Amino acid sequence: MTETRSKLICRSVWKLFGNGAEAFLRANPDAASAPTKIAEAGLIGAVRDVSLEVREGEIFVIMGLSGSGKSTLVRCMSRLIGPTAGEILFDGQDLLKASAKEMIEIRRHRMGMVFQHFALLPHLTVLGNVAFPLEVQGASRQDREARARDVIDLVGLGGREGYYPRELSGGQQQRVGIARSLAVEPELWFLDEPFSALDPLIRREMQDEFLRLQQMLKKTIVFITHDFDEAIRLADRIAIMKDGAVDQIGAPEDLVMRPATPYVAEFTRDVSRAKALSVGSIMRPLGNAGARGDYAGELTADQKIAQVAPLLRAAGQPFAVVNGTGEVIGELVRDDVVDILMDG
Repeated sequence: MTETRSKLICRSVWKLFGNGAEAFLRANPDAASAPTKIAEAGLIGAVRDVSLEVREGEIFVIMGLSGSGKSTLVRCMSRLIGPTAGEILFDGQDLLKASAKEMIEIRRHRMGMVFQHFALLPHLTVLGNVAFPLEVQGASRQDREARARDVIDLVGLGGREGYYPRELSGGQQQRVGIARSLAVEPELWFLDEPFSALDPLIRREMQDEFLRLQQMLKKTIVFITHDFDEAIRLADRIAIMKDGAVDQIGAPEDLVMRPATPYVAEFTRDVSRAKALSVGSIMRPLGNAGARGDYAGELTADQKIAQVAPLLRAAGQPFAVVNGTGEVIGELVRDDVVDILMDG
């Protein structure tokens, strides 16, 4: 991914639950390296000394087991709950210094949020649910309904504007939730396990829909999941959390091939390398096939090996690997893909 500016920056963010949390951190600057002190003080370390940057236009996935702190961290990022300490910079503005009124305006106009439970208003139609945040903003009925119709079409629910939530499937309800969050045209989009309540086939469909929307909209996204397969499909980068702290941040293939801690190694142990590795990570320099124009076709560097493996099964020639501008930057050879598949 091309380096871009950071949209959201967390610096040494803490969230301790319990009495005297702020005083404890002031008195224990070494708390990050001595987590047992937190429990001894009667506190719960939900988020511990987290520093990370979310780049503009990327899908940044935060994952971990239940209780790892991922949802608490995202609520700190949006200041739905107040961190105990640290800095959270959104386009350079420290959100911890913003007033409650300022944060309400930021969340209304610049942030979108989608949660696992759809939280649709049962007495409102699809159109009413999607238009609701614009009504809160004070938009006229004509303007908010026009915008709502646009995003309803965008998520593939055109024609169902007059339906009520009870008349929709789970996947359709989640599309309404996504449309509602997009109606305000957010700069930063938070999604907390939005597909985990869906059946596997619908979940896959929603992941495809999500990627289609991101291809069009190029939002800056913080996405929470506990499913590594989902993270691999969606993420530009992944942060793995354990006990409130971040163990490692990296591209999916970095976490699988170069785990930084025993926990990350165990977490990724059963992940298919073919699903994690991209074409660009195993491509070879341009060879004789390119000089002769003998490529079997073109692949993009960001495609996953599992995605392209069927194409190479019957191909007698390498595939050209191209970048975002269509320039050939390498070639993918069948034997290299077979090695990855054989290694699992």
